[in-house]
Amino acid sequence: KMDDDDDDIPQLSSHTLAALQEFYLEQQQREGMKTSQGFNQYSIGSIEEDWQLSQFWYSDETASCLANEAVVAAGKGGRIACVSAPSIYQKLKELDGKDFSVCILEYDRRFSVYGEEFIFYDYNYPLNLPENLLPHSFDIVIADPPYLSEECLQKTAETIKYLTKGKILLCTGAIMEEQAAKHLGVKICKFIPKHSRNLANEFRCYVNYASGLD
Repeated sequence: KMDDDDDDIPQLSSHTLAALQEFYLEQQQREGMKTSQGFNQYSIGSIEEDWQLSQFWYSDETASCLANEAVVAAGKGGRIACVSAPSIYQKLKELDGKDFSVCILEYDRRFSVYGEEFIFYDYNYPLNLPENLLPHSFDIVIADPPYLSEECLQKTAETIKYLTKGKILLCTGAIMEEQAAKHLGVKICKFIPKHSRNLANEFRCYVNYASGLD
């Protein structure tokens, strides 16, 4: 009964197939651009999004806005931690600031190309961090938990509270507003972050200090 077996094979709609083909074509074009131009390893998109890891990069404009906000909030000589927020880390590195330092805590080991500033991070083990990452040693922590679940937010919040001296900039879904207030004491900002690809879920920024995002 071959027909029954065939019924179990999921079929992609023509729309989905077209979108996939467009995505792969864009990917090939980007790869081509990387080899033909002087390639900046810190530019957003230099490491491709991996949807299976729930990765969605910010638009260039949003990444710039959040990076600049972090620099101002950290202050001169400030330390900035990017937790699961690699596109903000990349933008901070593009700013090439001498007045701040930054590190990236990320599950995706492709980001280990950034050397000592890369710290492997799994939100399931929020305090499994290197010994040299001292508690309350960052002037601001920017975090973008990979999943819109209270469990993910709660565990990421443990990491954030361990790292920050006080200031927190959280990026997550609008539906997480109540949980964000509960676990981190942050409030929603007027600024609305955008991604390079449109997401189904409305995204917002949250802070616990007087920020430039309002």
